[in-house]
Amino acid sequence: MKLGVIADDFTGASDIALTLAEGGMTVSQFVGVPATAALSCDAGVISLKSRTAPKTEAVAQSLAAGRWLLAQGCTQIVFKVCSTFDSTDDGNIGPVIEALADLIGETRVLVCPAFPENGRSVYQGHLFVGDHPLHESGMQHHPLTPMSDPDLRRVLQRQTNWNVDHIDARTVFKGAEAITARNQGANAMVIVDAIRDADLIAIGASARDRVLLCGGSGIALGLPANFGITRHSIDWQGAKGRGVVLSGSCSAATRAQVAFSKERAPYQEIIAASVMDGTQTAQGIAEWVLAQDAAPLVYSSADPEAVRAAQVTYGKDVIAAKIEDLFRELSRILAKNGVTRIVSAGGETSGAVIAGLGAKVLHIGPRIAPGVPALKIAGQNMAVALKSGNFGDEQFFQTALDQLEAKA
Repeated sequence: MKLGVIADDFTGASDIALTLAEGGMTVSQFVGVPATAALSCDAGVISLKSRTAPKTEAVAQSLAAGRWLLAQGCTQIVFKVCSTFDSTDDGNIGPVIEALADLIGETRVLVCPAFPENGRSVYQGHLFVGDHPLHESGMQHHPLTPMSDPDLRRVLQRQTNWNVDHIDARTVFKGAEAITARNQGANAMVIVDAIRDADLIAIGASARDRVLLCGGSGIALGLPANFGITRHSIDWQGAKGRGVVLSGSCSAATRAQVAFSKERAPYQEIIAASVMDGTQTAQGIAEWVLAQDAAPLVYSSADPEAVRAAQVTYGKDVIAAKIEDLFRELSRILAKNGVTRIVSAGGETSGAVIAGLGAKVLHIGPRIAPGVPALKIAGQNMAVALKSGNFGDEQFFQTALDQLEAKA
């Protein structure tokens, strides 16, 4: 294994796994830290559920993943975070970088969540989503990690005692050698501007001799070439059979996808009050899903005001855990009863779905949308798509269901 990735959620893991696979690497995506050595592959991507975990837990999980990847022979590790840099002032991005840098012996860590293909760019240290600064993109309403500051230098500095440095776009435009020359000095986390794929490729080339990087999936665009690997096509054989869409994301993009799907497919909304009082259960929803002729939608993707009201009534952590538990049990029941295609929207929801399916290793298939591959669960006749909340156009759910049963 040449390259290791530690991803702080499941959708992010499949996102960067797709980037590496399209870059020509053989990639295995692992659910949690494996207990044994891996089969041969160029890149190993470990999916954690650490983005919103308590800081000490996130650090412990990430260090365990880092030790395992180093034991497999990795010479470079990427800490994969969301392209909208989802975190709080307590962490977890800064503390995890600190811990991994200490483990590996890195002194300067390039940090870049840019993903131009999906509208994420970093300029003058500020993160933009399309033409909106991060704090005006809808992410300010995120129920768990509201992002109210677009300046990544400030965001990261609130999470770490390390220095936070910055490499600006003018330097990046000059190429890898200029980035390398600028990236010298004392210990620092270094926010790097990037607005084009070419910038990310240059950043990757400049990191040839660095052992730790942090960013979104875009930071991986230039990494396969550092190992002498070139692009090739991805083999894929989908899964025929029943399909379902499970959506727990409250992002603007996902709510638009839910609205589009509701006009065209059977649907059932998960209501917080009904989950809490036990009138809406995984078993009951599963029976409804299995009674539908077309692939249905099950969603809890409420608007921000409704989410805040439920959090006030029941407690943020309590309602989040209850709904995740419901999705976990629902996916388990559906798989047991013949569902072979599951489209999941939202990082927390996807983690719950994967847990419910008992998946250990995921095989990477072709892209469904930028940042979203089709996936097959090793040892099961189950194809899944794990979508970050903000990714995909309004027709994504149907596109994904079709791709999951297609043949390359």
